[in-house]
Amino acid sequence: MSQVESPIKIKIDTHYLEQQSDVAESKYLFSYTITIINLGDKNVTLKDRHWIITDANGKESEVSGSGVVGETPTITPNTAYQYSSGTVMETPVGFMRGFYGMEDDKGQRFLATIPTFRLAVPGILQ
Repeated sequence: MSQVESPIKIKIDTHYLEQQSDVAESKYLFSYTITIINLGDKNVTLKDRHWIITDANGKESEVSGSGVVGETPTITPNTAYQYSSGTVMETPVGFMRGFYGMEDDKGQRFLATIPTFRLAVPGILQ
């Protein structure tokens, strides 16, 4: 992986899906919407992703794969790509973090870090 500096900014919005969760079964569903903004001057293509999901018990799971939601989007300079996805956890609070493997239009690969974000049932943290 090249030492190319990432021109990518990432914004995250999360939601607890109460109707799809089952507290009695320790099944908490969350959705998240990611906005990937290309602040650089070259096209960039999202090639792959790597997530680390940690629940309140410290249990970690890792998810890797090509693209996101079945796509490998190319993001032109000063534009954004947005998608929504979700995860299931065994606890009402947890965290996600990771990175996207990106490639610019000259074939230079680099990582765009996804900042750690919290998933929490509303009102659980006072």
